[in-house]
Amino acid sequence: MTQLVLSGNSAQSYAAKLARVQVISAYPITPQTTIVEKLAEFVGSGELPAQFIKVESEHSALQAVVSASALGARTYTATSSQGLLLMHELLHWASGLRAPIVMGVVNRAVAPPWNIGADHTDTIAQRDTGWIQYYAESNQEVLDTVLQAFRLSEDPAIRLPAMVCEDAFYLSHTVEPVDVPSSADVDAFLPPRDARAVLVPGRATRVGSFTGPDHYVEFRREVARATERVPVAMRNIEEEFARRFGRVPGGPLPTYRVDDADAVLVTMGTASTTARSVVDALRREGKKVGLARLRVFRPFPDSEMRALARTVGRIGVLDRSFTFGRWGVAETEVRASLFDAPNRPIVRGFLGGIGGRDVTPGLLRRIFASLLGDAGEDPRWMDLEPAGGEVVHG
Repeated sequence: MTQLVLSGNSAQSYAAKLARVQVISAYPITPQTTIVEKLAEFVGSGELPAQFIKVESEHSALQAVVSASALGARTYTATSSQGLLLMHELLHWASGLRAPIVMGVVNRAVAPPWNIGADHTDTIAQRDTGWIQYYAESNQEVLDTVLQAFRLSEDPAIRLPAMVCEDAFYLSHTVEPVDVPSSADVDAFLPPRDARAVLVPGRATRVGSFTGPDHYVEFRREVARATERVPVAMRNIEEEFARRFGRVPGGPLPTYRVDDADAVLVTMGTASTTARSVVDALRREGKKVGLARLRVFRPFPDSEMRALARTVGRIGVLDRSFTFGRWGVAETEVRASLFDAPNRPIVRGFLGGIGGRDVTPGLLRRIFASLLGDAGEDPRWMDLEPAGGEVVHG
């Protein structure tokens, strides 16, 4: 084990190197670019004996690793924001073909207007493409999760692609100490890919060709069944990871100070770090509040959310994305999960941190106050600019 001072992007690169990826396909986009730049350095120096493919767009980047994965290679790529949107068609191909690709995604706002700040809209918009989605809170978690994602995605019972998401700039370009395990330890945790159901040169096989309604539904059901097997496989992988490396991932919904809480706030990504400190401060003031972090958004952790709901009367959900609907997407998922739960708690949704705006302790205090019923402001848009700062469109 070596401790290095790494950005979240470098943590992605080191994890891909430790995973001994065989094919990397890359196209630059801010703030993701330094991930593939570092991997290019590893390949160029001979530290990582992989095929590095430079392509003309993000669409092609994903197509290249889909094709390499179909031949049995361990593959990796990375993107952000508009680049992820351009990949949308191929995201479905990857999951439908059961390609165990791991992709780093640096969460960034979607244009227009043009913005490079942290925002989860890019990945939230891909929630129905069949990819496993992890949301990291720290650079250490970025590195650890990439390794776990490869192990999970390549499980013969799963074979689904995974995104490891990190907030733009809060993680991607901010450095902190990261424990980097040895290659030998990672090799013991992550063996070579079990390449089954792949194309073999010289043997007649077809992948992804036309299928009519007589069989198509069964293919979709197989993807659904693989998704249903993720929670158990993930739990087993995390337990082994904790035994080998001494760090406990915490499952898909890690909680903090929820046992006797009157209200719990659900967060994703780096906002969780600030929220945890606010929970501690409010506890010192006598307010019984807690935190639950959506570390895994797809598949959604229904059983964990329902278990939480059995112990708390109020649940707030902070969405760092805006979508057109009655509620934010994370809030909608929480509500759906608890729809038929006995003694269903009150659920309230909040939008914050959109487009890179800071999720401050003051903002989180207002959210908790609203959740506890002590504030009368609109519980949805919590961090708007003061009146008078009108924005002109057009």
